[in-house]
Amino acid sequence: MSTLGDGPEVAGGRVALIDIARILQAIPHRYPFLMIDRVIDLVRDRSAVGIKNVSINEGFFQGHFPNHPVMPGVLIIESMAQTAAVLVVETLGPEAAGKVVYFMSVEGAKFRRPVMPGDQLHIHVEKLRNRGNVWKFQGVARVDGTTVAEATYAAMIMDRA
Repeated sequence: MSTLGDGPEVAGGRVALIDIARILQAIPHRYPFLMIDRVIDLVRDRSAVGIKNVSINEGFFQGHFPNHPVMPGVLIIESMAQTAAVLVVETLGPEAAGKVVYFMSVEGAKFRRPVMPGDQLHIHVEKLRNRGNVWKFQGVARVDGTTVAEATYAAMIMDRA
């Protein structure tokens, strides 16, 4: 089993696949709030593509909305943030594993179409910049190649309290 920041690197800082076990090492989120299932492409210090398989078994569908299940937009934004957090940990290496990422801002969030059970979100995040422990990202979520949501957001990486 590879450790964080240590493979399976393809070339030039690119990591081909980060499975759920490695995601659980990288970020502190757990069910029911873990919003990504894998990262299928990551270029350290640059970008990542996360996957969220949207299932009718998600607890939020009970109330959002009965007889018309729609994934809440804020959870799509959260999936972007979690994908970005994996990118940060893979960039910084094992010493960053398990640190907490706090939102500082979300700008320009747009929701283009509803995300329903059975959809597979492809969450594309790109690092815009970082200074110290503050990172800024652009995120776009797509289903079947169609953009469903996008946002620019900033986050601060910190040790757990």
